[in-house]
Amino acid sequence: MALAIDALRHGWPIRLDGLVTLLPAETGFAPGASSHTMLISAARAATLKLANQREAAIPEAPVLIRGAEPFDLPLARALADPALDLRYPLKGPFVAEPIEHPASAATAMELARLAGILPAFLVDPEAAGEAQTVCAADLADWKDTAHLAVASRARLPVAACEEAEIVAFRSADDMREHVALVIGTQRSERAPLVRLHSECLTGDILGSLKCDCGPQLNAALRAMADEARAGGWGVLLYLRQEGRGVGLVNKLRAYQLQDQGFDTVDANNRLGLPSEARDFPVAARMLELLGVRAIRLMTNNPAKVEALSAAGVSVAERVPHQLPPNPHNARYLDTKRDRTGHLLD
Repeated sequence: MALAIDALRHGWPIRLDGLVTLLPAETGFAPGASSHTMLISAARAATLKLANQREAAIPEAPVLIRGAEPFDLPLARALADPALDLRYPLKGPFVAEPIEHPASAATAMELARLAGILPAFLVDPEAAGEAQTVCAADLADWKDTAHLAVASRARLPVAACEEAEIVAFRSADDMREHVALVIGTQRSERAPLVRLHSECLTGDILGSLKCDCGPQLNAALRAMADEARAGGWGVLLYLRQEGRGVGLVNKLRAYQLQDQGFDTVDANNRLGLPSEARDFPVAARMLELLGVRAIRLMTNNPAKVEALSAAGVSVAERVPHQLPPNPHNARYLDTKRDRTGHLLD
């Protein structure tokens, strides 16, 4: 699976389940590669007036299209990227066709997301080069959280609390390394204050005002430090799932679309990506490896409570974690409340 993801990032073709060869539209570089059909997302097909309402309801679902002329890579990229719509407004005509191998097609779309590229492929292209083989079953095994293990741990005094320990987790076939920061002294008889925080380079490191990630991270650490001083403890789970699981580059593409007037949900959907793609069972596995069974969860998102509960974590309490908006993220927070079910006043 790691080889297949790496192949897509490098622009090499993959062969899925021995049934179909796919060349990524965004990164593919095979000279002269062309195909009579393309695999794109339902949301992108809807933009091109090729998907019915039911298909478009699942933005990341695969749709097979055929054009009057073969698709080459420049055309495929223009079709895949909504940011290029104004530059290349005339496309088509195209027709949607039945997908012969739907399970393989769905796997391809998820692999594109994991690779952080646009979900679009030339199908069985000519002159694509040697393909990396992969099976849908490989993806299911790769996602199995049982492979996650503690890789290392060390004492790490932080500004919020000098009594802290960092614990790193990884799977052999996954380049992402998640971490937990344990604040205070772990006590089995007391449920810790826990925050699931997904990586946000722009907010956590650069101080972006477009989201509330950086302030939420800092406020969570301060709350856990207060908890430790009162005899309790806390756990910050820092999950390497940038952009709600779509990756940094695709998140920045969504920012471009937001500047055109789309909200965060619609921007992701226009890219053919889900609005929520984070892997919360990973967080449950991290807590299991830390020996944590019951938690007090800092979140405004009921879906996190449901996901952790479904994975076997006892959520004893949901602790609201709301911060004041600023002029740049007010619409983002409104979208969280109105479209993704966050409990915000």
